[in-house]
Amino acid sequence: MVTMTPLLIALVASSLMLQGHCQGVTQHPEINWSSVSKSAEMNCSHNKDVSHTQMYWYRQRPGESMTLVVYTVYGGQPDYGELPQTKYSAVKESSENGALTVKDLQLEDAGVYFCAVSKHSDVRRKGN
Repeated sequence: MVTMTPLLIALVASSLMLQGHCQGVTQHPEINWSSVSKSAEMNCSHNKDVSHTQMYWYRQRPGESMTLVVYTVYGGQPDYGELPQTKYSAVKESSENGALTVKDLQLEDAGVYFCAVSKHSDVRRKGN
């Protein structure tokens, strides 16, 4: 008889504010443990003024630099760039709150996920 132990994946949350420090930007849960093939949701909120309508979610895998997962703006559609929308889902419920869901968790999804907020777009794609 083979006994299978569920494999847990840790997603660590951190926050930052573009053009400043992370003061006033919070993420929860701070550590999200989940099993392979499940989903994990992280929430981000800020107490800046309502003009901070833009939210960025970054992922940093162990030993790698941060990469942008998705850019969201209140009232707009998320921009996943080159990443598959089947893997990630982002919502921006208000100018102060947003959430990122990582679907179908796999080992390569483990890492630190950062939320950042901004008043204006700081990310520009070449060719756009």
